[in-house]
Amino acid sequence: MNPLMDVAGLQARLADHRRTVLLDVRWALGDPHGYRHYLQEHLPGAVFVDLQTELAAPAVPERGRHPLPAAEDFEAGARRWGINDGDVVVAYDDSGNMAAARVWWMLRNAGLAEVYLLDGGLAAWRAAGLPLEAGPVVPEPGRVHLTNGKMPAIDAAAAAAWPDAGLLLDARAGERYRGEFEPIDPRAGHIPGAISAPTSENVDGNGRFLAAGALRRRFESLGVRDGVQVAVYCGSGVTAAHEVAALEIAGFPAALYPGSFSEWSNNPALPVATGAEPGRGSGWPGGTTPPGKGSVAL
Repeated sequence: MNPLMDVAGLQARLADHRRTVLLDVRWALGDPHGYRHYLQEHLPGAVFVDLQTELAAPAVPERGRHPLPAAEDFEAGARRWGINDGDVVVAYDDSGNMAAARVWWMLRNAGLAEVYLLDGGLAAWRAAGLPLEAGPVVPEPGRVHLTNGKMPAIDAAAAAAWPDAGLLLDARAGERYRGEFEPIDPRAGHIPGAISAPTSENVDGNGRFLAAGALRRRFESLGVRDGVQVAVYCGSGVTAAHEVAALEIAGFPAALYPGSFSEWSNNPALPVATGAEPGRGSGWPGGTTPPGKGSVAL
């Protein structure tokens, strides 16, 4: 299913009064003021979703910075946002859907069929000259029934073995992958065997996803092929969901590693590779640092 809805499509739905739940998921690393931005302006009827508290359990080193919440907690959140069984949900943010993709993946994983990202997000809606509103929206509680496990996901053990039989993509910025810069996690670098595939290259200068053909060519250049098993991670499992959506647009299914590098790098028993090459192998070659050895940035 195409995970995107464009501005025209959403505008038509709203004009026809077709039931649509709008979720505003404004969050960015280093900007904790998503709710304040939401109160200033948002799409008419949009409900604010707090990524830190509603789309993640409290951070713990062994599970990463944004662990997935318990299924019952997520269902309670979805009901609080006004979602009923069978609803069409459209999520957006103001950063190219890098945050909104988290709720897209989670709702799809929980069994909701029609979940979309507003392509281009708030910026695209604003550029079309469409109305915005201010202040909070508190909907009638919904009655949605959610499940779990409808989207493929892997854990750290699977991520360690994944490059031996498939393709593991690192969706973070290239400098973080190479270990040149690490603003938040305890070690710099990447999971050995992973390929650098920055999420920023999934979108154009306006924050809209590239066309399906362009995305397919991008991922094929990284080694993605039909029949090759693909998994994706990022810093804490947020923007990796954006890459899963981009891969879906391109026609490739992919698994998500929710714990991502924040979980991996907090485990001293797991190796970290640095440099531009994947750095895989049992002898820690190619820039791979064995646990407790070498000059890994802290």
